[in-house]
Amino acid sequence: MEAIPLSNRTRAELVAAVATAARRHHAAYTLFNQAMAERLGLHPTDLQCVSLLGLEPGPHTIGEIAKLTGLTAGAATRLVDRLEKAGLAERRPDAHDRRKMLVSLTSQRSPEVDAAWETPGRAFNQALDGFADDELVTIQRYLQRTTEVGNEQTARLRQS
Repeated sequence: MEAIPLSNRTRAELVAAVATAARRHHAAYTLFNQAMAERLGLHPTDLQCVSLLGLEPGPHTIGEIAKLTGLTAGAATRLVDRLEKAGLAERRPDAHDRRKMLVSLTSQRSPEVDAAWETPGRAFNQALDGFADDELVTIQRYLQRTTEVGNEQTARLRQS
């Protein structure tokens, strides 16, 4: 698919091209996530939870994990059960409130997970090699905005 030069495209064409590329990116990343989850013997949702927990300072309660992942409390509990069984997470009592359990990632399978991510991580980083610093700032801003919109639209769909 040959790209039309920027100078010859209208704003509507540019927006449509970005929207199409974003849909293709989402589909490709969804398939990648599925393949990576299979490689690690996980459900794709479980892998995404591990990724999200790795980004957020923790530990977290089941309620916080439910909010972070968009799952119900019951589904988040089952997800944590699976992560514990897979050796990726552990529960500990909250020192300040014994009624609560706190969930944190373990390092038990870190070498395996790190090894699985080594080649894809390098490839994803290399995909950014041809971009100037100001373009990277724009890409980051776009990803942050679309993440916010995605979160808002997820909430809207769940409320309907």
